[in-house]
Amino acid sequence: MCSAVLLALLLCVLEFRYAECGNPSNIVFILTDDQDVLLGGMTPMKKAKSLIGDAGVYFSNAFTATALCCPSRSSILTGRYPHNHQVRNNSLTGNCSSAEWRKGPESLAFPVYLNKQLYQTFYGGKYLNQYGKKGAGEVSYVPPGWDQWHALVGNSKYYNYSLSVNGKEEKHGDHYDKDYLTDLIANRSLEFLDKRSPQHPFFIMLAPPAPHWPWTAAPQYEGAFSGVKAPRDGSFNKPGTDKHWLLRKALNPMSNTSITFLDNGFRKRWQTLLSVDDLVEKVVKKLEALQLLNDTYIFYTSDHGYHTGQFSLPIDKRQLYDFDIRVPLMVRGPGIKPNQTVKAPVLNIDLAPTFLDIAGFNLSVVNMDGQSFLSQMAPTLRNGSARPYFLVEYTGEGHTESDPACPKLGPGLAHCYPDCVCEDSFNNTYACVRMLTDQNLQYCEFADSESFVEVYNLTSDPHQLENIVKKVDPTLLQAMNQRLIRLQSSQGRWDLDPELRLLE
Repeated sequence: MCSAVLLALLLCVLEFRYAECGNPSNIVFILTDDQDVLLGGMTPMKKAKSLIGDAGVYFSNAFTATALCCPSRSSILTGRYPHNHQVRNNSLTGNCSSAEWRKGPESLAFPVYLNKQLYQTFYGGKYLNQYGKKGAGEVSYVPPGWDQWHALVGNSKYYNYSLSVNGKEEKHGDHYDKDYLTDLIANRSLEFLDKRSPQHPFFIMLAPPAPHWPWTAAPQYEGAFSGVKAPRDGSFNKPGTDKHWLLRKALNPMSNTSITFLDNGFRKRWQTLLSVDDLVEKVVKKLEALQLLNDTYIFYTSDHGYHTGQFSLPIDKRQLYDFDIRVPLMVRGPGIKPNQTVKAPVLNIDLAPTFLDIAGFNLSVVNMDGQSFLSQMAPTLRNGSARPYFLVEYTGEGHTESDPACPKLGPGLAHCYPDCVCEDSFNNTYACVRMLTDQNLQYCEFADSESFVEVYNLTSDPHQLENIVKKVDPTLLQAMNQRLIRLQSSQGRWDLDPELRLLE
């Protein structure tokens, strides 16, 4: 009898499960769109912070590997850096939902492995920017691994959109009660929970459009945050004189038109997030009513950050600075003590292996650049180590002809405003090493005609106001360059790469 008990306990350990042996935990994953953490993006989320963060763990150093929707979401799905999954931007030609993506990386995304662990899977909301369009599989295409599929066709909208509901088009109008997308996906996830099979664990992914443009708030929240403006501290309206070409071109100081526009956007973004806060509350209450809350991990994060006036850029993402690459991340679940804050860096490429770790999947057989961070949340349940540095990369977009909003600047730019402030360009292509150990450093190289380099010490300069490339020891620059080269050629986890370990 004793030997049988010992054998059962050993099998539990070998299966790497946090829940009781033979009963993997459920997972709910909430992914917002364009939600920053440095500029007050979590301020509206009072319910979410109480029900997830305060009940579990906040990650104070959570980052995205790239500050743009489709490449970031592709990294979340695959656990891989953009240079490995090859999604460069939000366009079909940039590999967003392309045939190459569907045949290759998407076929090895985490829901495929969850299905092998007999998880029941549900998706609701925005998927990838080109999803459902002509050349991207169209509405009938349902990515592998999803049992219930309620995905938005195209980019973020709140009304007047189409969903692919298990491969069939479902059109929606502009009636709040039945069409407002954030509420719709919340309600459908509750229906899924009511109808699920209790014999199997579940994975629910909810991807509301908020706070992405067009910033359409629910009717009851349209008057919220009256008078709120974007923060004026840090790098707000500061010149980018020592930075790469795109920032040096930005109008400084910003015009009153740009400031009014970004303040209006800032307030409306917060308004849309109040419905996401309601979504969190609905899901948590349903789990509690079904007596599932104690055996369910709930993750909350965003695909990337956002800026509103930093370095005189009115509104967007795509930049290398912390306001665009830092994201909120909070998790609650079995084995996680409440009211924790973890300082170790975590990336969006770490989400997929963490989900698979919870599911009891053998991570050694998957090709992912990320690593599970369950040991950071529940150290007594797993041993693990934090990475000393990581990669941030982005491939700039531009028009081969002049942007219609600003023809005087010529070709190569994109996302331009009437003041001729452009948020992207072909030469806004960079790769960075971000280090958070005893040194809080960032080193970035641009693929442009200047071979421009930016270096920041975020301990002494948290707002990245001064590019210190000409002041630092050349040996440090060389060391960071070598780390960058190795990371850009990496095909797997840093802790399993002997050359990366030697560069620590």
